[in-house]
Amino acid sequence: MSTHSVEDIKSASRRLRGSLLESLADPVTGALREDDQTLIKYHGSYQQDDRDLRDERRRQKLEPAYQFMIRTRTPGGVVTPQQWLQLDTIATRYGNHSLRVTTRQAFQFHGVIKRELKATMQAINAALIDTLAACGDVNRNVLVAANPLLSPVHAQLYADAARTSEHLLPNTRAYYEIWLDEERVSGSGEEDEPIYGDRYLPRKFKIGFALPPINDVDVFANDLGFVGTVAEGVLTGYHLVIGGGMGATHGDAETWPRVGNVVGWFPRERLLEVATAVVTTQRDFGNREVRKRARFKYTIDDKGLDFILGEIQRRAGLVLEPARGFSFDHNGDRYGWVEGEDGRWHLTLSLPAGRIADGDGRTALSGLREIARFHEGEFRLTPNQNLVIAGVPAAQRARIDALVATHGLDAGNLLPSALARGAMACVALPTCGLAMAEAERYLPDFNAKLQPLLEAHGLVDTPIVLRLSGCPNGCSRPYLAEIALVGKAPGRYNLMLGGDHRGQRLNTLYRENITEPEILAALDPLFARYAAERGDDEGFGDFLHRAGVVALPPYPTHRQVQLELV
Repeated sequence: MSTHSVEDIKSASRRLRGSLLESLADPVTGALREDDQTLIKYHGSYQQDDRDLRDERRRQKLEPAYQFMIRTRTPGGVVTPQQWLQLDTIATRYGNHSLRVTTRQAFQFHGVIKRELKATMQAINAALIDTLAACGDVNRNVLVAANPLLSPVHAQLYADAARTSEHLLPNTRAYYEIWLDEERVSGSGEEDEPIYGDRYLPRKFKIGFALPPINDVDVFANDLGFVGTVAEGVLTGYHLVIGGGMGATHGDAETWPRVGNVVGWFPRERLLEVATAVVTTQRDFGNREVRKRARFKYTIDDKGLDFILGEIQRRAGLVLEPARGFSFDHNGDRYGWVEGEDGRWHLTLSLPAGRIADGDGRTALSGLREIARFHEGEFRLTPNQNLVIAGVPAAQRARIDALVATHGLDAGNLLPSALARGAMACVALPTCGLAMAEAERYLPDFNAKLQPLLEAHGLVDTPIVLRLSGCPNGCSRPYLAEIALVGKAPGRYNLMLGGDHRGQRLNTLYRENITEPEILAALDPLFARYAAERGDDEGFGDFLHRAGVVALPPYPTHRQVQLELV
């Protein structure tokens, strides 16, 4: 790896340019120069290699099978049918013939090689979608509530999220020069960055817009969250939530997951000022010496919530009003058809681990391609890696149903348990360089192993939040799940229990570094107790707390969200 620190690389990058052009032009290797591997993240891509092939290629004295993951910036995950068709073409021409829906409502392309990286970026932009700031120490893709039943208010919420995303984009023209051949002009490499400065943020930054009663964006897991308030069908303002974050490091007491704090309310027209104030506060006070301590949650815990809140209000030029009452019912998606207020219909498909591909008896990529050719509405990615075919006229439902059945697009909806239908997993092996264990590839097998236990205890139709992560960084938001497996080593996981179905409480470590048989042996008696002793509508995580099986996590300030305001 590079001998330069990430902070040094950013400072010397000439506003994220570095030597990317030279790296891309080098025909000798499939990799980028070491510093450029950091900088390309800000352009929406990660350099990876196929870890399944590492040993064999090493034996053959070949360099790793380098490839690139590309992530889109699609606030709220809303795309048109035409854009869908263009993205499908990109996946089949340049990628590994699959689209992947992420937990942040973006698309990821996998398997792009270096010599086709620029053409892929240009094709994405030709679809009127970009990848700028989809990765790196900047604000990432903005999450938005995907509930189509609330479409009039959702349109307002989506508009606010989209303008927040645009407002927080870096000003640098590096992206357009490198990928889109924009001509360099005077001052190139010295663009003013009033929000980010010359070193951008200390670490990545995540924003989510939620709309009660559904917390599908897991708003308390974001660095910055906005919870909408509605009066007479109009979005009037937002509760401000700060300091959420999922990442941690195994065995390091200086790192922890955290749920955000609800710190007050403000009117909708002050949104961009508040967002800017929060981001610049983190820019100026975040830890730039120790990257694993650089997320906003640690800034709040180190500086104190009162100090950070005072700084945000000073920079925004307002005093937050007291929080108002709100509550969440759940943080999952509702599958199948629902009718919107405008008489159009919305179909939510469960996509196992968010992967859209042809294979394993399904032709999901081909099926959605056929639907996109006549669909009149839009496609919405959900924060739970699922897909909504939205805005369907009643007359087209039967045609879509037929294609869904023909191509196995309902495979996720037809999984034999509510737990399996709602489960999430990160990509993990073989492409993620941080993965310690399997996640996406293991999820179907693990669901199958859980099925007999769920059937034995009558829990097949009981929704239980399950999430798998290949490492402790938590891209699948495992620390909010009622059951989570967090990768520790190949075939070994930490078993986390006790989150809730509203996304408001962290789980806690129940068993450390255990194998599949040990995981199943630990869960079986807990399922038995839950089935026998649960109260009406009591969630699995809530039961585990009431029964004293697990307690709140031991972190000093990182407990469940305290909604005294309700």
